[in-house]
Formats: sequence, C-alpha cells, structure tokens
Amino acid sequence: MSEASHSPLTVLLRHRLAWPLITLFLLLAVNTVFNSSFLHIEWRDGHLYGSLIDILNRAAPLVLVSLGMTMVIATRGIDISVGAVVAIAAAVAAWMIGGSVAGSVSRFPMPLAILAALGIALLCGLWNGLLVARVGMQPIIATLILMVAGRGIAQLITGGQIITIYYTPFFFLGSGYLLGLPFSLFIVAGVFALLYLAVTRTALGLFIQAVGINPTAARVAGVQARRLVVAAYAFCGVCAGIAGLLISSNVKSADGNNAGQLLELDAILAVTLGGTALTGGRFSLVGSVIGALIIQALTYAIYSLGVPPEINLVVKAVVVFAVMLLQSPEFRAEIGIWMRRPAARGMRP
Repeated sequence: MSEASHSPLTVLLRHRLAWPLITLFLLLAVNTVFNSSFLHIEWRDGHLYGSLIDILNRAAPLVLVSLGMTMVIATRGIDISVGAVVAIAAAVAAWMIGGSVAGSVSRFPMPLAILAALGIALLCGLWNGLLVARVGMQPIIATLILMVAGRGIAQLITGGQIITIYYTPFFFLGSGYLLGLPFSLFIVAGVFALLYLAVTRTALGLFIQAVGINPTAARVAGVQARRLVVAAYAFCGVCAGIAGLLISSNVKSADGNNAGQLLELDAILAVTLGGTALTGGRFSLVGSVIGALIIQALTYAIYSLGVPPEINLVVKAVVVFAVMLLQSPEFRAEIGIWMRRPAARGMRP
C-alpha cells in the first residue's frame, strides 16, 4: 500500500463529514464571489445582522426536522409526513393564539397553544410509529397516509384560509433575538444538545444502531426494538411541531396547504448529505446539521444568482447528486482506477 494512502489529506478526505463540509465551504465561497457583502456581519438594532445570520435563522426549521428524520432513518424507517405535521402544528398554534390587530390579545394563553401544537405533533409521530412498529406497515406507506391526511387536517383547522397571527409575543419564537442571535438558534441548539447527549452518553445510540443494522438480532439481544421505533417517530413528530411553530412565528401566519411543503424532501436530502445511511444503523447528528446548512446555503445561492425558479429544483438535485457520488467509497475507488490506467499504459515499453 502506498504512502499516499496514509497521508493526512487522504485520511481527512475519507472522513464521512469531509465532503459535506467541503461542499458547504464551496457554497459559501460561491455566495461570497457573487455577493461581496455576503460575509459581512454588523450590529444593527440590538442584534447581529447579515446574510450568514439570515441563513442560520432560515435553516433552523430544517435542522430540527432533519434531527428527527435522522433518528427515524437510523432505525431503517422514513417519515414523509413531516411537512404535513409542520402544517398541523402551525395551524393549531395559529388558531389557538389568534390575536387582534392591536397585538395584545390571544384566544388562549400562548404557553397552552404551544403545548397543544407540540402535543398534536407528538400524537402524529406516535401514530406513524405505531403503524410501523405494531401494525407492521412499510414506513413509506404508513407516513404517506398522514402526509395526505395531514394536509386535510391542517386545512380543516384553518378553515381553508390563511390564518394571520397578530399576537406580538408569539413572533419572538421565529423572529426574535437573544444575546444578539436569532432565538430560533437557541431552540435548535437545545434540541441538538439533548439529543446528542442522549445518543452519546447513554446506551440509546447503540440501541438505535443495533435496531437499524438488524432489528431481529436486536430484539433477540433484549433491545425493545418496537418501543425504540415508536419513540423515534414520536421524536420526529415533536421536531416537526417545533419547526411548525418557528415557521408560523416567522411568517406571522399559518397556511394549511403550503406550510412545510416539500420540507420532508429537504430533510431527507440533508440527512443523507450528512452521511446517515438510508439502510439504517449508521447516523450522524452533526452531519445532518451540516446537510441542512448545505441545503439552505444552496437555496440562498440559487436565489442570489438569479436562477429562474422553474429550474432551481434541478440545480439543487444536481448538487446533491454530485456530493452523494463523492461520498461513495465505491465511486471514488472507480475514479482512482480510471485515473491510474492512463499512467499504467504510459509506463509500458
């Protein structure tokens, strides 16, 4: 084996987070080239202001959903209903808070509205988990049911209309600032820290890996595989509920038809970009966060470059496809073999 295969750069590039990080830095560099003030951050109106801060703030809902999706995918599942759960949670919160033009009246106390929205999101996750773990449905079919029905539920709650929220304290969740940073970042950091400690400082991470690699063997070994799967879907539902609160707070409204639309696809892309295996077992929470930032930075670049809206999804798909190829050891090995063949032919007498 050559010394080059053991060089620090080669070892670094083999790390599963290397290519996601490189992709993120390249996207930031592209944004900087086409927008000279992209990296500029200033203090304005009592908080930090700039494009980077805006990307972090707008990526917060996607990061939350991606963390929940990571746990589901790690157990060999998938949840394509998270966008609908986002819409349901937003609709519940908007309907309960309501508000007046004066901005000082709420139909129900805001803490109660938040708990109700998260409670409904938790029930949605439990429903998905029970269909998968207890009834035995395929994850994509079980969550497809809620994906379709959830939009209808959200529209029933909103009466088919966009509910505008006028209650000013609610706006702090998605557009408020604490210590100069968006408050949504503190929510994301809190969820990430709790989940990271749970999977690294307890046996939960090993149990999830065991269930994802071989559910039957995990059950034989004494792991409560079904309960773990239900818990993963329930956690994913709660994460989607929190994301729904942030989105509705940020836009000051709830739209049962469009809130969280295609968010499930972005979350799956973010999780896979971060190195989590769709076959279960191997997962990375940090990678999922990086993947979510890649999606948001790419979205920012597409809009800043003036790419026509009708092809922005194609551009996103091409970038994701390229990164996934670079992450594949088999693809990199094939490229290495292909590049060595001309050199070998040149050495022949």
